[in-house]
Amino acid sequence: MSTSSHMYPMSSGHDQHSYIHNSSYQKAAISSAVEKTRRCIFEKLDLQLSSDFGTFRIADFGCSIGPNTFHVAQSIIDTVKSKRLEESTENSLVPLEFQVFFNDQPTNDFNTLFRTQPLSPEREYFSVGVPGSFYGRVLPRNSIHIGHTSYTTHWLSKVPEHVCDKKSMAWNKNYIQCNNLLEEVTKAYKVQFIEDMEVFLVARAEELVPGGLMIVIGECLHDGVSLYETWQGNVLDTIGDCLMDMAKSGITSEEKIDLFSLPVYFPQFSELKGEIEKNGSFTIELMETTSHPLEGKPLTNDFITSTFRAILTTIIEKHFGDGVVDELFCRLAKKLSNHPIDFEMRKKQVVYCIVLKRK
Repeated sequence: MSTSSHMYPMSSGHDQHSYIHNSSYQKAAISSAVEKTRRCIFEKLDLQLSSDFGTFRIADFGCSIGPNTFHVAQSIIDTVKSKRLEESTENSLVPLEFQVFFNDQPTNDFNTLFRTQPLSPEREYFSVGVPGSFYGRVLPRNSIHIGHTSYTTHWLSKVPEHVCDKKSMAWNKNYIQCNNLLEEVTKAYKVQFIEDMEVFLVARAEELVPGGLMIVIGECLHDGVSLYETWQGNVLDTIGDCLMDMAKSGITSEEKIDLFSLPVYFPQFSELKGEIEKNGSFTIELMETTSHPLEGKPLTNDFITSTFRAILTTIIEKHFGDGVVDELFCRLAKKLSNHPIDFEMRKKQVVYCIVLKRK
């Protein structure tokens, strides 16, 4: 898929309406990068795909339970097959077999994933579920030819230390996210992001074969732009305001809110590039940014509310307990209605498309 709810997948009772909105938003971004990644596979994949190649292995790290992950897998397979036919001088090629590893947290609903995957003969690959955090090795060394992940690496492996500690200079007072308004909070989040990216890149470098490609798609910030200046950051701050209103009404408590901060960090573009270069395990074959396909037009309040509900339901229920989500997002919808987002005035997050080749 991949989605920002990878680290905290939606609960089984989550309404399908919200999930569809979240999935469609991410699918639009993934689809916009498809042609770039296809071209990069054609030009940069140096593996000799001859008749005796055997099995070609693909991994989707942080897969979803929706259709996006299957679209990604099939797109990669189609591209590899086309490249093989174009480069082959043999009259008859032995059909290449494909194996796709779908990785996500153990809490992901792998049963739903496999029930919704295409059936044979439409499915041209053998599928495997791989539970575990991609912030670490989940597959054998030198086993993967192409890896893919999208909308995942802005989710940190954990909430940074001290941001929920009232005695710390990095206490994220009055906010539930790193919106870049508090310097010490931003530093704490950035440190955690750097640690996580290093672990992520080291693990992928071990799992990919030499010359294998790693495709990474997600959202980041332009250099010099802070999250609070974007419409997404504005929505998250508004969700925090709704929680505070609920505390005043006795629905939750300020103590719980003080101990709550989202493990999410959107890096600036130069930060992201710097961490990849510092790791040194890959050459950067493609690293571009573009506007999200839906960025140019105002989004409805229903779309925004449903999208954030799909992303955050599980983590909110885990911290605040059952019965909070419906009230929270009802309040969010009302606030957005009373105070509409001025999309033209808000600065933009951008979609990045990265293709790395293992040295």
